[in-house]
Amino acid sequence: MAEVHTPKPDEHDNVYAGLLANDAHWAFGTRPEDLRSEDPLAGVDTTVPDGVDPTALAAYCLMLGDDALVLSHRLSEWCSRAPDLEEDIALTNIALDLLGQARLLLVRAAAADPAEVPILPEGSPVPDEDRLAFFRDDSQFRNVRLVEAPNGDFAETITRLLLFSTWRLALFQRLLRSRDAVLAAVAAKGVKELTYHRDFAGRWFLTLARGTTESRRRLLAGLDALWPWWAELFETHQVERSLAQAGVGVDPASLAAEVEAVLAEVFVASGVDRPSTRPGIEGRTGRDGRHTEALSRMLAEMQVVARAHPRGRW
Repeated sequence: MAEVHTPKPDEHDNVYAGLLANDAHWAFGTRPEDLRSEDPLAGVDTTVPDGVDPTALAAYCLMLGDDALVLSHRLSEWCSRAPDLEEDIALTNIALDLLGQARLLLVRAAAADPAEVPILPEGSPVPDEDRLAFFRDDSQFRNVRLVEAPNGDFAETITRLLLFSTWRLALFQRLLRSRDAVLAAVAAKGVKELTYHRDFAGRWFLTLARGTTESRRRLLAGLDALWPWWAELFETHQVERSLAQAGVGVDPASLAAEVEAVLAEVFVASGVDRPSTRPGIEGRTGRDGRHTEALSRMLAEMQVVARAHPRGRW
């Protein structure tokens, strides 16, 4: 006769007991108190290269970090709303990839120029990268405006991801040779991620373009809505120019031919005509802190809890 197992009185009192048996593995392997003390740049040489202005380096890292942070938030808005579960998971994972890039770049910015970090009430446990993410106003963000527009439908989101990842992948491939060890390390990891992002977006762009009449209509409408912001990605800010000359950053204007060639291949395969060349939004750009109202609204939602509880521990 088989032995009957008699559970101990408290054995099944908490169905989560097994999950919490080793809580050092909870939340991606790190407990909240450990996460606060973790240095994301541990093991990487954070010395500012000779001849490089730390203030300019910090500004450049904010530019690239803000690009990733803002688009990450936009993509996270698709969580539980994508057309099916597989795409829901894919978009969320891409958002997490970009969030990881943003964290490293914001930490680098804070290390290069601590004056960039917002000052909070004494005793606040908020780390530097979170201060930069949650306690700057919209005019202090340096992202390109392509990433801040509301999502639109799935076709528009795919189009934006294709445009952005094609451009950023080319940029990161050149950053691999950066004289700044942190930027080179971020690029080495980011190239692998962005290659997947571009492939995912390119496959969906082709599918939607050659799918139904409605999917193609939506794709073309999304492309038309986003195209005015495309030229801004190749406009060179003085910070980008100076760091490119110092062998640390990348002049975005130098990427235009390469990126346009890749995009042209996708357009040809999809049977989509490249939109007519037209001027972008004239005047100051996102790199200068000039943004659309959409960013203000997004930040109000993204930052509200942190600003309400600057001494909070999460």
